[in-house]
Amino acid sequence: MSLTVDERKEHLEPLLGLGWQMVTGRDAIQKVFLFKDFNEAFGFMSRIALKAEKMDHHPEWFNVYNKVDITLSTHDVSGLSVRDIKLATFIEETRK
Repeated sequence: MSLTVDERKEHLEPLLGLGWQMVTGRDAIQKVFLFKDFNEAFGFMSRIALKAEKMDHHPEWFNVYNKVDITLSTHDVSGLSVRDIKLATFIEETRK
């Protein structure tokens, strides 16, 4: 089920305050993360990949050297869901 208006206000707004952005033309959020080098970026992606696999919810992402660009949306509901919020929150915790 896609996020309700109340869920968006409660859960999405804090993520937007952390630098996540709404994707133009679709119901998705996106953020770019920068790291010291490729190894740090790849380690970050590996931790996210393990969590995403457990959640059976996989990000759209792109990596070049020290940059990781992540987009989250739930294909089953054609938009944002609680699963995206949970994964984005995990990603933020992993980045700390």
